[in-house]
Amino acid sequence: MTSGTTSVDEARNALGKRLRELRVAAKLSGKQLAESLSWPGSKVSKIENGKQTPTDDDIRRWTGATGAEDQAESLLATLHNLETQHAEWQRVLKAGMKSHQLTLSQMDERTKFYRSFENTVIPGLLQTPEYARSRFAQVVMVHKVPNDINDAVRARMQRQEMLYMPDKRFYFVITEAALHYRLVPPEVMIGQLDRLMAISTMRNVKLGVIGFKTQYATDPRHGFMMLDDFLVRFESYSAELNLKQPHELELYASIFEHHAAVASYGAAARTIIGRVMEELAAEADESGA
Repeated sequence: MTSGTTSVDEARNALGKRLRELRVAAKLSGKQLAESLSWPGSKVSKIENGKQTPTDDDIRRWTGATGAEDQAESLLATLHNLETQHAEWQRVLKAGMKSHQLTLSQMDERTKFYRSFENTVIPGLLQTPEYARSRFAQVVMVHKVPNDINDAVRARMQRQEMLYMPDKRFYFVITEAALHYRLVPPEVMIGQLDRLMAISTMRNVKLGVIGFKTQYATDPRHGFMMLDDFLVRFESYSAELNLKQPHELELYASIFEHHAAVASYGAAARTIIGRVMEELAAEADESGA
């Protein structure tokens, strides 16, 4: 895999290559195919070169125009697998944020070991209702999706019940930066930090904090979650990405271990959290004076 290329890119490129092969076999130029489908001239090239993801209708019309209707179902299956890997938020959240939380719950049931690294936000499974409410409000603002914040918060809190299941293990590593970022009001963040204090003492939850003065082994580029050894999930502004390729799983497991190795735990982690709580409380006192 080349630098900057993910399995999602590779899958989209592979799909484009298969569609190009059908066009060539039908002895059609890109321009001829586009004209027969009443498409802009650039659309065929974009799809074939992995620059644009085709829709179900695009696949059906392409196979029809190239006399390859028998290939349609196989190509649609490839497309739907690609959509699962690269789940755009506008599509994922069109039924509401609660619906997405329930979808995640289905995968929760089969997962026994969670590993989560976060560099900017508190992981969803550790959020207080107030912190989660603020985060969901930001989702509504950014993505213009249905406002079902109350239902989404309740669904997230229900998901957190699995933290107390004895057959599951959780390993969270967060950066000190995530404790400082002003993503929620100060009073909400103080409550969230208090929640982290309590979580750090749970039997089947391991919580590590990487302090500002810690020397990293590798850069904290973005947050991600590993579900057992079968899935890596992380979020971009536009989509939720789900990676399943063995080499990707191995890479992210290694990165998690690098971050986990330099984190502070137990009393040392609580010292960092407590220091941030004191700073926030002092600011709140000053603003209220």
